[in-house]
Amino acid sequence: MRQWNWKIGFASLTVLGLVFLSAQRVGAAESTEPVPQDWSFDGPFGKFDRAALQRGYQVYKEVCSACHSMNLLSFRNLGGGAGFAAGDEESSGPGFSAEQIKALAASFTVKDGPNDQGEFFDRPGRASDRFVAPFANEQAARSANNGALPPDLSVIVKAREGGADYIYGLLTGYKTPPADVILGAGMNYNIAFAGQQIAMAQPLNDNGVTFADGTKASVEQQAHDVVQFLTWAAEPNLETRHRMGISVLIYLAVFTGLLYALKRRIWKRVR
Repeated sequence: MRQWNWKIGFASLTVLGLVFLSAQRVGAAESTEPVPQDWSFDGPFGKFDRAALQRGYQVYKEVCSACHSMNLLSFRNLGGGAGFAAGDEESSGPGFSAEQIKALAASFTVKDGPNDQGEFFDRPGRASDRFVAPFANEQAARSANNGALPPDLSVIVKAREGGADYIYGLLTGYKTPPADVILGAGMNYNIAFAGQQIAMAQPLNDNGVTFADGTKASVEQQAHDVVQFLTWAAEPNLETRHRMGISVLIYLAVFTGLLYALKRRIWKRVR
């Protein structure tokens, strides 16, 4: 049996260590894990920020809706907000007034019909209408986006774990590609996207919108607000669920206390 050559063994371990560290560095460079953000709706007491929801809808309308639909939402869902009674189906909405919702809906053209002559016609949108999609069908959407199909955003936050953080990271992750990175045709460099190359061009730019409340429209602010809006769209009953959860916990705590007191009273007699 050959004796162990400590020099060869030491060299082998050194090489393996360097390979391991290099693999770690490569893995870290390619990591697309989103950085956790501080969201008002997180935690058992979390609530939506109504001002952020309204700004987020504005970002969606003026930027995102050019390519992305939200087919599960109606204009009337934009009502609700603080001050509505618990249990109201729209109590978690962004808080637009009825007049504002009517005006927002009327700013879109909706195809309706058929009329008495059997023809379809265009009319201003109504509060009961669904959000107007940017394209008539999937084929038209792909044709306008180099073959890529922009996903519907109604429940996009639920598409993956940590969806809010991921979408925020994606919207703020557009960077100038390093010199050694060769982008494919029509691709854009994004550090938050798997592979760092994404077909969607950077949608948000500083001062790309003008918020009615005077909030500075940085890329980060726009991303934060539209993610808040998309989270509400995906889970409009979040606040109701949080309230119910807290009520159940309080009930269980009181009930447990009563049972404990009853147990002590009964066993006191047994003794």
